[in-house]
Amino acid sequence: MISLNPKLFDADVEQVPIRQGFGDGLLLAGKADERVVALCCDLTESTKMDAFAKEFPKRFFEMGITEQSSASVASGMAAMGKIPFLSSYAMFSPGRNWEQIRTTICYNDRPVKIAGSHAGVSVGPDGGTHQALEDIAITRVMPRMVVITPCDSIEAKKATLAAAKTNSPTYIRLAREKTPVVTTEDTPFEIGKAQIFYRPAVAIKVGIIACGSLVYNAIMAARELEKKGIGAVVMNIGTVKPIDREAVVTLAKECGAIVTVEEHQVAGGMGSAVAEVLAAEHPTKIKFVGVQDQFGQSGAPAELVKHYGMDTEGIVAAIENVIK
Repeated sequence: MISLNPKLFDADVEQVPIRQGFGDGLLLAGKADERVVALCCDLTESTKMDAFAKEFPKRFFEMGITEQSSASVASGMAAMGKIPFLSSYAMFSPGRNWEQIRTTICYNDRPVKIAGSHAGVSVGPDGGTHQALEDIAITRVMPRMVVITPCDSIEAKKATLAAAKTNSPTYIRLAREKTPVVTTEDTPFEIGKAQIFYRPAVAIKVGIIACGSLVYNAIMAARELEKKGIGAVVMNIGTVKPIDREAVVTLAKECGAIVTVEEHQVAGGMGSAVAEVLAAEHPTKIKFVGVQDQFGQSGAPAELVKHYGMDTEGIVAAIENVIK
């Protein structure tokens, strides 16, 4: 079995913002390769680029509120041999600067790494204007773009280090709130590979494919279902693009039904990517847990996750519905 946090099911499980893992990984990437540079759009502390900025002031560029220009500048730096990491809130990058990312980064195949922080409704009181619920959809549709959705701070650190070593444009999706630490330093991470995080001791009836901050909720839901005699296998799909087609099809064949879980619009997101694979290779009954064609709103993070049916109870209800 894959090594997970031994305190995963404890009430005092460690909680760390996923974005903190990005900051830690960026600092390590900068120490490992002097070509790594960082550009931030007036959100240095919020996106956790501050440690890199302090350690490498000559390799850090505060761009101000210029997301569109920043994407083009980062592309130019990449053309000159640098490995640029560009950070802002996901609503602004890749939201506001989508065209510049498409044309100056992806079209030119520049290895810029875009860190979209504060994604999903768990941004909370910032409200619907700042809650990026469409970012997976708009990034995965771009040719050459890699899309990574780390499930916790440790996986975010590994994803950042891995992205720094590739020659591909890459989007790394990050959450703001503290999130339970699911993995350990020994848990494998590889771009393009999914892993099984939970396998029940009862007969398997459904497969849960989850990503990002909701992987923990998916595991908790599977544990609750197991108490009812319903077996649910949980897969963490840390890379939405390129998606691990073999792992998705294998899980569908084993389980017969799939439920996808993501803090994103169900249209165009990770669930849609899974559905595309299954439609082509192994048609399977599927249900999508996520935001159902709505904007976000202001509220406490946990309150909003529950409101949109993405908490443990909501996932359990979706699974019980799909296996009827």
